[in-house]
Amino acid sequence: MVYDSIKKLVAYGVNTGLVEPEDEIYVTNRLLEVMELDEYEEPEEIEDDTPLEEILKDLLDEAYASGVLEDNGIASRDLFDTKLMGCLVARPSEVIRAFMDHYAKSPVEATDFFYKFSQDTDYIRRYRICRDIRWVTKSVYGDIDITINLSKPEKDPKAIAAARLAKQSSYPKCQLCKENEGYAGRLDHPARENHRIIPITINGGEWGFQYSPYVYYNEHCIVFNGEHVPMKINRETFVKLFDFIRLFPHYFIGSNADLPIVGGSILSHDHFQGGNYTFAMAKAPVEKTFTIPGYEDVEAGIVHWPLSVIRIRSKEAERLIDLADHILTCWRGYTDEAAFIFAETDGERHNTITPIARMRDGKFELDLALRNNITTEEHPLGVYHPHAELHHIKKENIGLIEVMGLAVLPSRLKDEMQQLADCLLTGKDVRSNPAIEKHADWVEGFLPHYDSITEENVMDILKEEIGRVFVRVLEDAGVYKCTEEGRQAFGRFMASL
Repeated sequence: MVYDSIKKLVAYGVNTGLVEPEDEIYVTNRLLEVMELDEYEEPEEIEDDTPLEEILKDLLDEAYASGVLEDNGIASRDLFDTKLMGCLVARPSEVIRAFMDHYAKSPVEATDFFYKFSQDTDYIRRYRICRDIRWVTKSVYGDIDITINLSKPEKDPKAIAAARLAKQSSYPKCQLCKENEGYAGRLDHPARENHRIIPITINGGEWGFQYSPYVYYNEHCIVFNGEHVPMKINRETFVKLFDFIRLFPHYFIGSNADLPIVGGSILSHDHFQGGNYTFAMAKAPVEKTFTIPGYEDVEAGIVHWPLSVIRIRSKEAERLIDLADHILTCWRGYTDEAAFIFAETDGERHNTITPIARMRDGKFELDLALRNNITTEEHPLGVYHPHAELHHIKKENIGLIEVMGLAVLPSRLKDEMQQLADCLLTGKDVRSNPAIEKHADWVEGFLPHYDSITEENVMDILKEEIGRVFVRVLEDAGVYKCTEEGRQAFGRFMASL
């Protein structure tokens, strides 16, 4: 019964701290309004520990059955259940005050509060994220995290068609803009009634702090410019990174590169990503140290990592900012034809940096991954991009998260792994199935390495081999390879600084 579901949702709000007992009647009436109900009968008794996903499903089904929800596709359901959850969420000013009260005690307490809040409000859909497939692949570079992302729902064809016919809107300008806070959404833009942003000051400007709704790792946060301005890697970038680290020293923070191919998916809005997680790259040791003239007081070295990463460390953030700016300036203009590194071709610049900042053992630390987006006829999507033979697993850009050692792989792989497992167990020809024939060369390459494939080990084998492909993806993205020749070329650049 709909009244039971409403009461269960209010009880959920009280149990999580989203709703104060004094606000129960108010919140109940808000939910009645959304469900288009004029009256309410108080249920005598309910189970107040019903999972949120189940409560929302019941309310969505009720809304569709009564005609309040006209379309039952996932996009429409997501818009509607966010509207329901918005009834339970305090105004931004109240959330900000609570955050600041916690921050006065410690930054850790503040982020603990806000991360839990962002999950309790269903802005972070815990029940979807737990469906993501995750495993770890061992490599010569350390333990690499692999994720098949299932938490971001794919739009159904009906919703795509409806969105195409709908009036186009430029509000908010993108999904990172501050105007998303409280926005009802539409078929081509997610609802954000349950979304709250913490204002912070970065490099003297107004920025926002929030969590990613698709947390790929623990406390995956997004820090974004209050203005809709394009991403740019320059000296100010490094200043901003360390401003954030001073505010939240228990978090790392990094930026995607600012060029297509080697950048992230949203280059139109200046933003960073951070969180409370230690990636494989952060654990990777420095394999060779360097002394850079004029910066003899700063520790510097090449990291043992498939991408080309320079690590610099100092107790003074300003020294790292100065050195990082120097390295960036040198790299922007650097050409080494023997290593196929070109600063520009036909007026198009190619060199940039993916930076990641953190505190470690009382010192500021900055990793600078050297990136280059040059293309050729052989590699039209990028020379330092996953090569064509790996596209069956990973074709998308290698952004910040992948650079650090976490593969975010497309959801299609879940079904494709099942079909591949079936072929491997039954002896079917992989090439005979159009859905998975793109994997045939890869399968034929690794099969000889296994004496026996059984129901018990087939998925483990596929996971292991997918992990190995991702390591090769990272190696493709490295401008200097982890070979003697590659390290010599890397050394030439370091000597030029």
